[in-house]
Order: sequence, then structure tokens, then C-alpha cells
Amino acid sequence: MAEKEGAVIKQGHEEGLELACSLLKEFELPGGLLPLADVIEVGFVSSTGYMWIQQKGKVEHNFKMISKLVSYDKDITGYVEKKRIKKLKGVKAKELILWPPVSEIIIDNPPTGKIHFKSLAGITKTFPVEAFAAGQ
Repeated sequence: MAEKEGAVIKQGHEEGLELACSLLKEFELPGGLLPLADVIEVGFVSSTGYMWIQQKGKVEHNFKMISKLVSYDKDITGYVEKKRIKKLKGVKAKELILWPPVSEIIIDNPPTGKIHFKSLAGITKTFPVEAFAAGQ
């Protein structure tokens, strides 16, 4: 694929997880935003911000602080920039009985301690950033 041209690619769980965590840190995003399991590959194209993650299967994670269940597909893609992931695919947050896809994640700049999740359905949810810290 042309969008993967010039990418840094890490294979396997340990190296892939390390790259994913370093990208979150570099772009000032919470370390627990992407709770991954059985990572196959993580890639990043610095010129465009395009990133992808492949896992062996879907992962569901409950963010306890905000009582929110989030589903991460086996393939996750998006464009990363400072305090933001846009055109995100492969992440859904449970709302009542629906699972609307999350298309964008934004942290306020200047910092207010809030993180916003936008869906293609027009739903925006705001939470405290600390709810997505590593280990949550």
C-alpha cells in the first residue's frame, strides 16, 4: 500500500507494543489509550502520521474510572499528530446497546485535562485524560 511507504515497522508483540507506546508518548496521548494484546505488527509513517496496528484478535477493554467498554478490532489504523488521532478505524465504544465507531480522538491544547472521542454518527464524548493512563 502506498500509505505504508517509508514506514517504520515493528513485528511481534514486544517490539510492536514498544513502538505503539512510544508513539502515544511522542504525540502526547495517554499511555493506556490503546490496550493491545497479541500484537502482530505496528507501523508508522513519520511523513504523514499514518499508523497501523495488527493484533491476533479483537480486544475489549473496560476503562473502570469512566465505566466505558471499548472494543479494539484486530486491525486499527489512523493518522497521529500532537494530542490527536484522526481518521481512526477499528475502535468502537459501547453506548447503551450500540457500538458506534470512534473516528477521532483529541486532547485539549492548551491542556484542560479533557479528552474527546468523536464518532462518525456525530456523537462526541468527553472524559478526564487520566482515565486513559497506562494501567487503567
